[in-house]
Amino acid sequence: MKFNFKFLLITLFICSISIAQNKGTISGVLTDKESNNQSLPFANVLLKGTKISANTDIDGKYSLNVNPGNYTIIFSFVGYESVEQPVTVTAGQTVTVNQILSSGGYTLKDVVVKSAAVSKQKESALLLEQKNAVEIKQSIGAQELSRKGVSDVSGAVAKTTGITKQEGTGAIFVRGLGDRYNSTTMNGLPIPSNDAEKKNINLDIFSTDIIEYVSIDKVYNSKFFGDFAGGNVDIVSKDYKGKGFFRIDAESKINTNAVGEKNFTLQDGPSAFGFSKATIPNNPLTQYNFNTLQLDKKTPLGGSFGLSAGDTYKVGDEGKISLFATAAFSNEYASRTNGIAKGSVNAAGVAGKDLDYNYLSYNTNTTAMLNGGYKINNNNKINFNTLYINTSAQKKEESNGYIVDLANDGNGYIRRNDYEKSDLWVNQLLGEHKLSERTIFNWGGSYNIINQNTPDRTYNTMNKVAGGYVINSQSAPNNSRYFQNLKETETAANLSVAYKFKKDEDGLYKGKITAGYNGRFKNRDFDATQFNFKTTTFPVSHSGDIVDPNNLDLFYNQANFANNFFTISTFRGGYQVPDALDPQVYSGDLTINAAFVNTEYRFNKLTAVVGLRAEHILQNVSWNTSLDPTGDSNELKKTAFLPSLILKYELNEKQNLRLGLSKTYTLPQFKERAKFVYEEFLQAKFGNPYLYASDDYNLDLKWEMFPKSDELISVTAFGKYIVNPINETTVNSSTNDISWANTGDYGYAAGAEVEYKKTLWTLDTENSQKLTGGLNVSYLYSNQELNDAKVLKETKGTIPTNFTNKTGKFTGASDLLLNADLSFFNEWNNKNSNLTTTIAYNYFSDRVSAIGTQDKGDLVDKAVGTLDFIAKSKLNKNFGLSFIAKNLLDPTVKTVQENTSGDVLIRSYKKGLNVSLGFSYEF
Repeated sequence: MKFNFKFLLITLFICSISIAQNKGTISGVLTDKESNNQSLPFANVLLKGTKISANTDIDGKYSLNVNPGNYTIIFSFVGYESVEQPVTVTAGQTVTVNQILSSGGYTLKDVVVKSAAVSKQKESALLLEQKNAVEIKQSIGAQELSRKGVSDVSGAVAKTTGITKQEGTGAIFVRGLGDRYNSTTMNGLPIPSNDAEKKNINLDIFSTDIIEYVSIDKVYNSKFFGDFAGGNVDIVSKDYKGKGFFRIDAESKINTNAVGEKNFTLQDGPSAFGFSKATIPNNPLTQYNFNTLQLDKKTPLGGSFGLSAGDTYKVGDEGKISLFATAAFSNEYASRTNGIAKGSVNAAGVAGKDLDYNYLSYNTNTTAMLNGGYKINNNNKINFNTLYINTSAQKKEESNGYIVDLANDGNGYIRRNDYEKSDLWVNQLLGEHKLSERTIFNWGGSYNIINQNTPDRTYNTMNKVAGGYVINSQSAPNNSRYFQNLKETETAANLSVAYKFKKDEDGLYKGKITAGYNGRFKNRDFDATQFNFKTTTFPVSHSGDIVDPNNLDLFYNQANFANNFFTISTFRGGYQVPDALDPQVYSGDLTINAAFVNTEYRFNKLTAVVGLRAEHILQNVSWNTSLDPTGDSNELKKTAFLPSLILKYELNEKQNLRLGLSKTYTLPQFKERAKFVYEEFLQAKFGNPYLYASDDYNLDLKWEMFPKSDELISVTAFGKYIVNPINETTVNSSTNDISWANTGDYGYAAGAEVEYKKTLWTLDTENSQKLTGGLNVSYLYSNQELNDAKVLKETKGTIPTNFTNKTGKFTGASDLLLNADLSFFNEWNNKNSNLTTTIAYNYFSDRVSAIGTQDKGDLVDKAVGTLDFIAKSKLNKNFGLSFIAKNLLDPTVKTVQENTSGDVLIRSYKKGLNVSLGFSYEF
């Protein structure tokens, strides 16, 4: 047996050598003519009349082992003209066949179905774009978002290097720089904010169902508006390609804190679908016609339902129309437990408000989008996008405890019922025209409308006494109803012409000049009215009347109002004042006209882009508010010249070295310059009309390597120097209100980022089972001057400060950020079925939320780590299931005041776990 076994091995070895020697090899590289002969991955290589085929790798390379003979190779890629090449194969030899593919002469019959799924939704395709692009940027596509269980854009960008999400909001921090330093676009065109207090729109409202990918540019180039220091988030809407489909998605979801609430109640009135809009009642100062204050018990079980469809249609010999539409509704409940809230804490750590904190909420999102693309011919393409999003947030915040001068015995009680509704309508028209082999003309225009309303926010302050509660009316605003309306319209235009020059011996252009115009025209109208309800003490006092907090309608009603139990007034006065119902208002106008020119040139392995942008900015703000009842206005003008330089050096086929240098600026926002008071729960903010723009200087140096199509290793060093930085600061006053100021002459930040994506284990060459991992880590150091004299002088004494320290960190800046994920992918049933399971972890270290004054320390959000588990399965060609569990560690979210005597806990709570189960069916 031993002899026979050896003989068999020798025989098989000789046969295998013989077979190998009888075969030949066809290999080569495919390149993309439309991208200046960059490598073309994932293209099809097929031997005509056989089943022998291959796909090119990330570097465009392919290899086929075949028997000797004459063949015809077919090279194809979706959207490109197929090419056939004859080839003769000789035994034991390698034949090299390189090929350039072009979109010229493309027709639908040339599409190879196997490649049709390749798009910028795929991780590998986005990594390829990152590798080939001259700009320094990151992108995250629909495939990666699905794998990580991300359902909205704010969650998407928080998975990328150097970015964190602000707790409880959709706002993000890029390299420690918050809302004011960032910008948001959709398909390259700006979109307005849906929040009166924010520059950027809440990214939570954008479902990942509507996006192809999200691009994050942290390095400036002249195509962007100059109000840029942290980064620009560009939401790229789906551009459907492929066969027609119709898909149904449904999901159920719970928050463990919410379902654990024995009595989950919210104010009665708002509809479950989030389209309610309460208005100021008739005769509000002379009659009590306000909505009920009663609470309605809810069953805190959320979910979502969505429909989406897409198809493409051939028009003539060269034309094609592509359509994609989606509509979805989702809702969710949330609760924050074990809550603590302190306010007006002095340097000794003594709190003016020492309360527990309870929070319940119900949120909705209704989204509808239609995208239409018309490829007229190979040289002309037009796209139209329209998107409508309606969101609502209903919240109930309650606190019990000590309030200085109002509840010195610790018997205070505060409740605020809040309902916010916003609807956004985005309309975009974009075009691309190839005027000649050298010249391409791109254009785009948008018209956007945002309406944001706070219809009937209620605020009540009471004291617990023997037998129940009494209303505290020591100050009229202690019990109030608040109505706010914001409407913003924005028109934007992008125009650019790119001209290629300097053709080399291979017929490729080494240089390109791009010149263009950007315009942005924004208008905001804001009004707010607050009705204050003060319990009367004369001629009969009702300040001691016992009330039921859960049925305040028994006290606040028309009968009691007619019997003088309480009075109603605005900040202007009661019904006796002629203009008492005139709301507080402010309006803002922003006009930006910009011209830019970019020159790109390739010096063999080095490519340089030199840009210059000129902008003229005009921002007007006018107001008539409780802080300034006579009204006033303020104008900010700025002309900015913004140079930029980007260098890319190709170390080899898989490695790049990049450098970015630029100058930008940071504008104050409308609400920051309008003299209006913004009331938050236990906190108030007001605007500073003397605020002005900062100037920013930016530096980036990055090394990156792409070992395989879905792998990446990169290291980045960056630095920013900001002149006259703007900060949120506590005003030196008895109320400890917050305002905004240019708090010093300078500020700077420096740091490093590391990103690593790796396929850790593959079972076979078809990748039917594989384990992948990802890790990105960021370290940041920031410092800025804090100068009381500068603030007092520039605000003409209206914003007195007393900074505890002469220097400090940027607000929102974490020293350390970390994202990590581990995914296992398994495929079976002829690739019709699969399962992906992912564990994802996110961590940010301590970060300053507000600068300390009057010997008080900074307010600091303490470090938090979150762990999520995601499982998604495609059971067959049509049916899919998902299970997602987020915030598995359920850490306590804390904010402290870092006093010299020790940290004082200002706020803390737990969010609970969010668990969802979903299914999808595609026809």
